[in-house]
Amino acid sequence: MVREYDTNTTGDDLLKDLSREIKGKVVLTTGVTLGTLGGYFVETIAKAQPAGLILAGRSLEKSQKTADALKAAHPDIDIRTLQLELSSLAAVREAAATVNSWQDVPHIDVLVNNAGLMATDFKLTVDGYELQFASNHLGHFLFTNLIMDKLLAAKAPRVVNVSSDGHRLNPIRWADYNFRNGESYNRWHAYGQSKTANMLMALSLAEKLGPKHGLTAFSLHPGVISTSLGNHLDFSVAVPELAAVDKAFGNAEGWEDFKWKSPERGVATHIYAAFEPSLKEHNGAYLENSHIADPYTETVKPWATSKTEADRLWKLSEKLVGQEFSY
Repeated sequence: MVREYDTNTTGDDLLKDLSREIKGKVVLTTGVTLGTLGGYFVETIAKAQPAGLILAGRSLEKSQKTADALKAAHPDIDIRTLQLELSSLAAVREAAATVNSWQDVPHIDVLVNNAGLMATDFKLTVDGYELQFASNHLGHFLFTNLIMDKLLAAKAPRVVNVSSDGHRLNPIRWADYNFRNGESYNRWHAYGQSKTANMLMALSLAEKLGPKHGLTAFSLHPGVISTSLGNHLDFSVAVPELAAVDKAFGNAEGWEDFKWKSPERGVATHIYAAFEPSLKEHNGAYLENSHIADPYTETVKPWATSKTEADRLWKLSEKLVGQEFSY
């Protein structure tokens, strides 16, 4: 019997049921700074004795602080850091090459693409792509595919993309994903596009690698949680901007107050997505509150669950990163 969870479920609640699934596994997580959801995720699952935790982040110093805290509490776990700058395709390739060179890590059981940006000012990356789309999607797309052999060497490989119900704020802008280099830029539309991409990428991975290789892939909304993700925002300006976008789309969120979660509750869906065994029957699903999101009662936009849109994004992503991945 599969236990049912809800918005009040915490990470520790999940451990009671899933510790056996976590123990002995090797987990690579992006965006693991202490005090963030990624940091809470690795701190929580460390209690269940995974074999290895690979902590990938833009700042080696911040990742090392997380690693030091984990090593102090769990000296028997193999904990290592990886520098990963997702906004640079060259840096992503370098990080993937490093992972692939680790002969003492023959496989990775779970990849959690957790790192992300939210509602940043307009900027083009070194590769010429809008920053949120590049960091939240393209970097993870390339990194995941470049370390795919490590994942497929695992007995039951799984990829988790941390998306958001913010995918409601925009589908993929096929003719204008770069917002005309800033001319048509809206920080919340850009965030929505990148979160939609996270969902579509998980769907493609499930379709392409599930039947033949046994890989499962999921995306999720962790909830609205107060972390450093929004430290750069002036909320007196950003919140009305967000409400205006929601109202333009006719989204109920435009007229509602935020339903906040604690980090302990917010990280629960990460753990559920990464380790719940029954999910293999629902490959590619989008999750919320530690269950498969219900499109009739929860925010699930059809543009983020369309196999056609997913296939189109895969082809566009291959073009933008300059490499094809045929599975």
